[in-house]
Amino acid sequence: MEQTTDQSSEKQDAIVTGHLHPNAHRGRGAITNRVGRFETFERERTDDGWGSLDEGERLQTEVAPDPSRSVISRNNSPDIPFELSFNPYKGCEHGCIYCFARPTHAYLGHSPGVDFERLIYVKDDAAELLGKELSKKSYQCKVIAFGANTDPYQPIEREQLVTRQALEVCEAFNQPVGIITKGYLVMRDADILQRMAQKNLVSVAVSVTTLDRKLARAMEPRASTPMKRLDAVRQLTELGVPVSVLMAPVIPALNDHEIERVLGLAARAGAVSCSYVLLRLPGEIRDLWVEWLHLHYPDRANRVMKILKSMRGGRDYDARWGKRMRGEGVFAQLIADRFSLARKRYGLNKRSLRHLDVSLFSVPSDFYHSGSDKKASTNQMDLFD
Repeated sequence: MEQTTDQSSEKQDAIVTGHLHPNAHRGRGAITNRVGRFETFERERTDDGWGSLDEGERLQTEVAPDPSRSVISRNNSPDIPFELSFNPYKGCEHGCIYCFARPTHAYLGHSPGVDFERLIYVKDDAAELLGKELSKKSYQCKVIAFGANTDPYQPIEREQLVTRQALEVCEAFNQPVGIITKGYLVMRDADILQRMAQKNLVSVAVSVTTLDRKLARAMEPRASTPMKRLDAVRQLTELGVPVSVLMAPVIPALNDHEIERVLGLAARAGAVSCSYVLLRLPGEIRDLWVEWLHLHYPDRANRVMKILKSMRGGRDYDARWGKRMRGEGVFAQLIADRFSLARKRYGLNKRSLRHLDVSLFSVPSDFYHSGSDKKASTNQMDLFD
């Protein structure tokens, strides 16, 4: 059962070490379901005496329609290398505890904790809406990032097919796309990606945070294993798709010792570029992260946070542009130097993935908004007469 208490009251310690936290759920990254910043009351799960808090309870993913009438988002942040993005889902089943998109669920009245991982909003007509936006006379072609917020190849994409349908639209328009994912499911769309790559219309950035299966299982519980992601890098490269590897986030005293090995294996798999992002803790992520860290790594939790604060001017997070992605200070510079040296050593600076071809863009003369059943077999011609 669930009780509500005024947030102004003293919160009980959410961290239980040595065994599974009573609020935890197997297969989910967040330990608790802390409410968002806009809520008046705090929720707390309590046992009613009937064993209602079955340790390790599995929560089923719930899917709801996203009523948004626009699918292309725009940003002008100076430290983000793209202006346009497409996100077919709100929320993400991968459950990465560090995900910077978690706070967006608070705007929907949900928790950035477990709710973010199990209450997923789907843009069912995303492909049709994308076609409409690309067809506008006012549209100026620029690279569109798929997965800038939540992963376009999270598990429910197997059934929903939203990302694949959107790629079919982009292929028809010769619209260049940059994909960011940690899902091996990207290989399902290898046929489209290969054709687009032949026209320099696509690149893929595969996120490899750690090679430690235990750490990955705890930190990214429903994402593909690290080796499967590297396998995707290899297979995409063999198909002629340019691939970069993104080590995000780098976490001091937790995975920073893996920088050289991650980049070395990425290069061996065929990656042509790489980048990294320091762990970010905006909004509600800070509390979710700290309770996760104390539960899974109690022996080093204080050290991780101490070093991280030294890279953020003594704070848990610094949101300033130019600082939020890299941090500052001695430790931040050490990570930057190591990454730079490893990049050069392994030849991961061969090509910039930002230079996709925007000159081929055109609106197909026979384009129309099919509204076809997304559960049916998808084929590029389904979108045309």
